[in-house]
Parts: sequence; C-alpha cells; structure tokens
Amino acid sequence: MPAPGGAGVGIEVQDAVEPQSLKKLSLKSLKRALDTFTPAHADRVASLSDSAKTRVVCKVNDEYAAVKDMPLEKSAGGAKPGDYGLEGLRIPASQQPITNSGTSSGNMGGMELALMPTRAQPPPRAPVVGAAPAAPGVDRTSTAISTTDRYIYQPSAVVLKRLPSKWPKPVWHPPWVNYRVISGHLGWVRSIAFDPGNEWFCTGSADRTIKIWDSGTGQLKLTLTGHIEQVRGLAVSARHPYMFSAGDDKQVKCWDLEYNKVIRSYHGHLSGVYCLALHPTLDILMTGGRDSVCRVWDMRTKAQVFALSGHENTVCSVITQATDPQVVTGSHDTTIKLWDLAAGKTMSTLTFHKKSVRALAMHPFEHTFTSASADNIKKFRLPKGEFLHNMLSQQRTIVNCMSINEDNVMVSAGDNGSMWFWDYKSGHNFQQAQAIVQPGSLDSEGGIYALSFDQTGSRLITCEADKTIKFWKENETATPETHPIHFRPPKDMRRF
Repeated sequence: MPAPGGAGVGIEVQDAVEPQSLKKLSLKSLKRALDTFTPAHADRVASLSDSAKTRVVCKVNDEYAAVKDMPLEKSAGGAKPGDYGLEGLRIPASQQPITNSGTSSGNMGGMELALMPTRAQPPPRAPVVGAAPAAPGVDRTSTAISTTDRYIYQPSAVVLKRLPSKWPKPVWHPPWVNYRVISGHLGWVRSIAFDPGNEWFCTGSADRTIKIWDSGTGQLKLTLTGHIEQVRGLAVSARHPYMFSAGDDKQVKCWDLEYNKVIRSYHGHLSGVYCLALHPTLDILMTGGRDSVCRVWDMRTKAQVFALSGHENTVCSVITQATDPQVVTGSHDTTIKLWDLAAGKTMSTLTFHKKSVRALAMHPFEHTFTSASADNIKKFRLPKGEFLHNMLSQQRTIVNCMSINEDNVMVSAGDNGSMWFWDYKSGHNFQQAQAIVQPGSLDSEGGIYALSFDQTGSRLITCEADKTIKFWKENETATPETHPIHFRPPKDMRRF
C-alpha cells in the first residue's frame, strides 16, 4: 500500500497460486463423476416408450424385410422350419417365446417382431437326470435344455441369389494417335470451329487473329484481323455464310465468309466474352462472359433479345439445342443453369459440382450432356437435368474443353496437357494421352484450351498453349487383342 500522504507508487503483493498436477485434476474429475452417478446406480432403467418401440420395429423390418418371410427347407439333421433364427443359429424349441396365440415369434422389449417362422407348441421334454430341483410353480419339463441342443451352428438353408452389376459394359474403341502438328499462331490457341462442309476449320488465338486452315492438308488459307484482344469463342453457321467470334475486348463480331469482312458487331457485354454458341434452328446467338450474364442476340438486327442473368460469376461455357431447355450454361460459381428461351427465365439450377464448370458438351443425338470441372466429369439427362453418373475415373486437373462424336467417344483435355478418351455410355476411360510441347516451349505450356471433332467424327483437332494445332486419328492397326479393355464396374453405386 502507498505510504500515507506520500506520492510513491504502491506495490501489491499477490500470493503465488500453486499449479495443480494432472494427477490431482484427474482424481477430482473421477470423484465428481462418482458423486454424480453412484446414487442412481441401482435405479431401474425406464422401459421403451411407444414411439421408441415403433421406431425399433420399423428399423428391424427395414433391415430384414428381404429374408424374414423366406421359406426354410428341411435340413439333413432333421431340423424343421422354425428351428433356425437369424444368421443360421439353431434355437431350441424350449427357448422360443410362446405368444398367446400359440405361435412363436421374436420378442424385443415386449414387442412381437415376428421375424422367425411360426410353428405349433412342441411336446414337453423329459426332465434331465441330475438336474437341480425346480422352484415351486416352475415346470422343468418345458424349460430343461440338453447340452447338445444349445446353439448349434448350422448353415443357412436359403442362399440369396447375387444380382449381377447393372453397370453397362463398355464398347471397345481403338486408341487415338497424333499424326500431324501445324503452327502459325503467335500466341495461345484458344478456340476452334469446323465448317459444316468439313472443308476447312478456323482457330482463334491470343495473338488477336483468326486463321482459316484446310482440313485435309492443314495448310493456312486465310488470316482475319479485327479483334484487339485474344479470341476466345468461334462458331460457324450451318444455314448462313457467317462466322461469329468473341473475345476479351467485349466484342462479338459477325464475319461474312464471302467477303471475309465484319458486317455486324453486337455491343452489350460489360467485360470479356468467354463462350459463344449458335442455335441450330433459330437465327439467334448466345454469348457468355465475365459480366455473369448469358446474352441472346438476334443474328440479323443485332438486337439483344434476352439477358439471362442469375449466375454469380463468369459464364464460361454455353451449349444450345432445338428442344427445351434450349440453352444450358456453366459458370465459375460451380452451378449449371437450364434456361427457358421463350420466357427468358431459369428452368432449373444444378449444383452437383464443387468447382468451376469450364466445359459443357452435348451428345450429337441423345438428350444428354456432360459437364467438366476440376472435381469430376458428370453426365446429365435432359430436359430436367437429372444426374446420371460420374465418369469412372478422375482426371485431377482443370478440364478446359470436351467433345463427343457419334461413335460415343468423348475427349476431355486439361491444363496439364492430358487428354483422356472415354466411352460415353459407360463412363470408362479407355485411353490417356499426354500432349508433347513443341521444341523451344516450356513444359508448363502443354495446356489444351480447345478441341473439336470434325463433321465425320474420325479426326480430332486440339488447340494448345504451345501455339500449335495437333491432329489426331484412330490407330488403324489396333485390335481388341492388342489393346484389351480393363474395365471394373464401380463397387459403391451410391456415389454414381
């Protein structure tokens, strides 16, 4: 305490608290537990309530509904139906509870579960020689049990038939090989589209140009300039001599292929445009970009028909079809949305993925599509977007693009340059290929950003980060004997 009347600083002295040892704390906790539970040790456990009894009965019926009513055959040892309980244990007649109706049934907490077959009351047994005298009021003739009759294990009389796996068996496909590499772009090749006549294809690149290539020879035919940023999306109309392009410069352009010039520009996106698709029967165009909106354009008038808003992040993939839902979009917000094009509203939202949905692929003639993300590749059925199954393997990379041909061969490619070939029906991965970067490029430039089958489905073209374009075709010398199918159906069907 400070001195009286003085200006000095007072000093308080506190008693040092001795820390308690772990052993002492354990003993205290044990004493507290004994004091709490010892007085109630001799109390009787309360019986089950009616709701608990009903819950137990329902659970038992759910577990044993398939086997509780099965007929039991007569065994070689003379056992009769009703002599066996659950799991093949023989239960003596004297130990089976007898109900008021004279039939035996399982009893749990006063409840009749009726899991074992019923039978008539057995005749009384002779008393066991040398047994202890029976208590008053107890009939020893009905309760005596022989030594050899107690819990003798017998095999089950009925064997459940094992059902075969319902997973479809994959069809054999020959492996694909790389047979040509062409170069001409000065930047990453980001997009590709084929001519409906299969005579040429176009590619868009980060060097801001669009190049036209001959499909048969791979020779460069034409270079188109007009974008001021990388070209991320391309589409060629099957009903008009038009080609459409979209890029990071917020521009969507319509090219007249007779004059090789831009004849229309579609203005409205607030940021870069990442994907582009043409409706197969209507003169409309769908584009999606970083402004989280899929915009629907009138091809002729350049007017914006709809702004399909609802995504919370970049719309990076879009596919269209002639029937409802006519537009399907995938986004970095991990969702897939099915859109009603007549009303301009969302039909349903699929939330099965955990990562960004960067690629969507529609089957050529089935009403199904696949979506690719870093977590898995999933298959859905249209029009309601019902989840079918995951692909049986996991590529474990960021999948940028996918494509499916009419032979049910699906290809997915990722940032690490891996190409996986799938049997679309079964989801079986029958080949894994790795892109080889061209000399002078870094190993990290092996990523594949776009790929597409030609109109016949017999050739595959990939666009890669090493500024090259690679051609792939089926190996004509491969046979099912040289390249057998190593297929194992999934064990746990619930995750599919």
